[in-house]
Amino acid sequence: MSGTRTKLGRRGGRRMTAVLLALATAATLGMTGCAKDDGPVGEVSTAPLSTEVPPGTKLVIADQSERLQSALRFSGELDKLPFEVEFANFVGGPAILEAFRAGAADVAPVGDTPPIHALAAGQDVPIIAAYQTSTSSLKLAVAPGVSVPTLRDLKGKKIAYAEGTAQQAAVLRALDKADLSIDDVELVRLQLAEFLDAVRAGQVDVAPLIEPNVTRFLRTEGTSLVPDEQTQGIYTGLAYLYARREATNDPAKSAALAQLVGAYVRAYQWVNTHPEEWKQRYYVENQKVSVEDADRIVKSLGDYVFPHLDQNLIDRQQRTIDVIDAAGHLPRKIQASDGFDLRFDALITEAVTESGAAFEPKEK
Repeated sequence: MSGTRTKLGRRGGRRMTAVLLALATAATLGMTGCAKDDGPVGEVSTAPLSTEVPPGTKLVIADQSERLQSALRFSGELDKLPFEVEFANFVGGPAILEAFRAGAADVAPVGDTPPIHALAAGQDVPIIAAYQTSTSSLKLAVAPGVSVPTLRDLKGKKIAYAEGTAQQAAVLRALDKADLSIDDVELVRLQLAEFLDAVRAGQVDVAPLIEPNVTRFLRTEGTSLVPDEQTQGIYTGLAYLYARREATNDPAKSAALAQLVGAYVRAYQWVNTHPEEWKQRYYVENQKVSVEDADRIVKSLGDYVFPHLDQNLIDRQQRTIDVIDAAGHLPRKIQASDGFDLRFDALITEAVTESGAAFEPKEK
């Protein structure tokens, strides 16, 4: 964890209407319940989310690369939050999970795979919001001198692998799509930060990369990518906001989380409508990447759209769970439905509608 930044918000954020409260409560009663003996620990609250954030309320947000903090700050949404916010910066889902376990963080942005490993570890950390970016932003990078024109050609290759990450699920989906098993390849367990150097140095044959590492990788002579038509469908492009159940069940913190969910949607809609400012202020000035790389990153992600917290999203998450479980990489059976707090869907609906953002189209 890096150093923290603290900010005291002003009172007067957006408040939910009685109709939205009723809808949220009905959704929760209809689609969630108490955790089973073989599910996550803790009781699931079905109480309506409060409209009032009491004075003195505080949320600790476990951020990654200061990304959510920057989106909230640059969009002006951070100053509107009617509670105290403390940001702590982490690298990766496993470190955030440890902070949740210790009670040192309340809520965090994360990819779609860390919540699965949280459930499998018995951590009760429900998803309260989500966004969708381009499903083609992840590429399978191929080391110099290696040829992988089709996914079937992954057979016998050394593939960079990091459990608990979206890249893990992408590799497993690629193998499944090619009708290969993990026994047909050599999974080389590395940290995500090691993927780029490992594949361009030939320590592994293949590694799943996203920008700006894709561009940096292709600058190495002799490198290539598995063609996009081969890798279609191996990456979801989903990211989540999830929180400790103790926080979602606490009247004060759940009211603050309700306000945060609305701000989360509006902040990333601001990113959609201010791409040049976002590129410069976040990627160039904060993350220290070149202007060219910043442009590639933003283009690779596309626009942020927002899924409903509903059965469609639960089913998508369950499919990812099933892929990881089929590889034998989960310690026990888990259900995606145990990892959501559907009361927050009403807040997403309100924020998307009022901000002019777009809902993610339903899968057919």
